[in-house]
Amino acid sequence: MQYSGKTDVGMKRSVNQDNFSIKEYAPGILLAVVCDGMGGARGGFEASSTATESFVACMDSFVESHITEQHTIECTDSQIHRALRRAAFTSNKAVFQRSEEDASLRGMGTTLVCVLVVGSTVYTANVGDSRMYIVRAGEIEQITHDHSYVQYLVDIGRLSAEEARSAQNRNIITRAVGTESSVDADVFVTEVDSGDEPAYVLLCSDGLTNHIGEEELAEIISSGEEINAKTDTLVQRANKYGGSDNITAVVIQL
Repeated sequence: MQYSGKTDVGMKRSVNQDNFSIKEYAPGILLAVVCDGMGGARGGFEASSTATESFVACMDSFVESHITEQHTIECTDSQIHRALRRAAFTSNKAVFQRSEEDASLRGMGTTLVCVLVVGSTVYTANVGDSRMYIVRAGEIEQITHDHSYVQYLVDIGRLSAEEARSAQNRNIITRAVGTESSVDADVFVTEVDSGDEPAYVLLCSDGLTNHIGEEELAEIISSGEEINAKTDTLVQRANKYGGSDNITAVVIQL
């Protein structure tokens, strides 16, 4: 398994409020997390860094208690689902408590998207509008479902997907880590059988997807570039198109 991650402040912001983490526990077992903070320069960074650290620590405890000498995880899908939701809940509690302790951080929060890769199975959890995609044979599929006002309008038929991309209120999210005393994460399971071609996971903040469409994302990720160059190209392209927000991209080749 190969992987690469990059975060960038973008062209308009003075502070990077995104955070990410990638941790490989054993060959074929990997955890990656991307968080996009909100709540002012200090609050956004505090929220995303706190959530990332808390989530990884919680998953460390779970994985290390279930990993075998044969580099597999000995547990059921439902146990992994519960572990991911528990880690999101724990992260939410950490961010919420921090905001309660410091008046200058009140109202801060963060998106969170993560994957736990176990062989050819990808477990995904998300809160907010940071996304996870699978890219196979040049085709891209969004696995997560945005928790955003614009996505809600798409879901009820008030906006098309194309209209949503340019909607003025597209950055309003309806669920976040740390803004309330508890939160529920959505969890997805994807079996990835790429055949003769490599398959990729993309985790990203909306600073990437606000500027680069899915077809272009698939083209960059499916290119012959080595994996670090893929994340570099993603960030460079988003900045070239305006870089209106912080940009984070994590690419994992399965």
